[in-house]
Amino acid sequence: MKRSLFTSSLLALLISHISHTSAAPAYGPPEILVEPSNFKGVHGLAIDRQGRLLAGSVVGASIYQVDIDSGQVTTLIGPDQGQADDIAIGPRGEMAWTGFYSGEILLRENDEAPIRVLAEGLPGINSIAFNQQTGQLFASQVFLGDALWEIDPAGTQAPRQIARDLGGFNGFEVGPDGWLYGPLWFKGRVVRIDPQTGELRTVAEGFETPAAANFDSRGTLYAVDTHAGTLVAIDPESGATRVAARLASSLDNLAIDPQDRIFVSNMADNSIQQVDPATGSARTLTRGDLAVPAGIALSEDGARLYVTDIFAFRVVDTATGAVRDLRRAHGSDIEYPSAVSLGRQRLLLTSFATGTLQVISREGYATEAMIHGLQAPSAAVELPDGSVAVSELASGRILRLSGSELDSQQELASGLRGPVHMVLGSDGALYVSEAAGSISRVDPAKRQVERVADDLAMPEGLAVTADGKLIVAETAARKLTRIDLQTGARETLADSLPIGLPAGPGMPPSGIPTGIAIAADGSLYFASDLDNGLYRLRPGP
Repeated sequence: MKRSLFTSSLLALLISHISHTSAAPAYGPPEILVEPSNFKGVHGLAIDRQGRLLAGSVVGASIYQVDIDSGQVTTLIGPDQGQADDIAIGPRGEMAWTGFYSGEILLRENDEAPIRVLAEGLPGINSIAFNQQTGQLFASQVFLGDALWEIDPAGTQAPRQIARDLGGFNGFEVGPDGWLYGPLWFKGRVVRIDPQTGELRTVAEGFETPAAANFDSRGTLYAVDTHAGTLVAIDPESGATRVAARLASSLDNLAIDPQDRIFVSNMADNSIQQVDPATGSARTLTRGDLAVPAGIALSEDGARLYVTDIFAFRVVDTATGAVRDLRRAHGSDIEYPSAVSLGRQRLLLTSFATGTLQVISREGYATEAMIHGLQAPSAAVELPDGSVAVSELASGRILRLSGSELDSQQELASGLRGPVHMVLGSDGALYVSEAAGSISRVDPAKRQVERVADDLAMPEGLAVTADGKLIVAETAARKLTRIDLQTGARETLADSLPIGLPAGPGMPPSGIPTGIAIAADGSLYFASDLDNGLYRLRPGP
């Protein structure tokens, strides 16, 4: 996973008890609109000594085993210690991996051995590789840092810094000459680095955003370009390049087995493909229409559901379930969006990962504005005067952004306890779910905050009914609750839902926020942070 997801310790207490609600669900069982998928974004790949294809997921905080023939996926190491941006297999079969958000490097000698932490305090630790001859272990920081380290496999010595300020040394491998070969993400080059001195030499140029590089048994170096969506063969001596396969953007990593079969991961598609570099053909082992669905917003006519899919921005046809890409990570200007709302003529996307508000036109989907520097924005709502209210998870504030460039800021509220989602009520007030277990009402005109509900179990997504009631996803209780704001009465609409994934290391307390939306006929939609599916609930008989 690239760049930064928000790391926070601002919320020490999470409400674990469940609010008192009525017992009879008012909705039928969930209907699948978009099928679930494996992973939660897929990143580093490795082939171990047993011939197993292993795949890492940062958001999913897990390492998975993928059957090369059937594509079946099973969990090898789950949360919390399974968080892996990259995986490396050592000369004795040991496995090491990088916890991108936790800042840890972990290792275990075999499946039965305990997991050991080799190093910590390395935010953005990204790629990792063993020297198969010497057993040396190397790892790089990218996005939350920019450095290359030698790591003691015994975990007794502090990491040795080899080089820094490289330009994003991502997805690298130790070459036959003992140098480290890999891409510079931010410089469009594939380079090699002397692990003793840090000397850097260019191997090949002309890439858009190179993400990873690996050798086959014949000495050909293969690299994936995440922006171009290509697999490129490189002669490491001459630097000559050849496009071996044209795939989709958002490629992340690759692995090559002893038979020179090449496997490539794609974070936006939750996919792993086996690529034939001679013909350019690709066989899909596993894939999903959605990667990590989070925020959702329903068009006024109920025909389209917009989905912030962390590694993509997509629109779903509610009649057929067909999914269409609007943006893909690293193939466009999208920045890991986690929430979306509808304005009159625009879509408002926020990314707590990159501190971004992105404003996209609803006609043509052109980007109208990109606001950076926000403190983990969790939601955005267009106010009646055209200004935009943005909730900040890190600061506990709501800001009003105004002006033609949305560059004027005014604080509307402060002291919120982990604002997760926000909607505009029928009374003109903002309603905000807080990870600490509350919902607050914010009057934008008077800038007053009033708590309207407490004792909720990790409230996240919100929706407003036609008669002004509030629906909230209580993710820790795996249910949707309707709250009458006038009387305070609560009613369980649906329970035992596939929501409520615990936050992984370094993630916000709410983890991947569960988005909900309501249609004119009362149907409810929600995104699953457990299985990555998109679901519809219809009112009961």
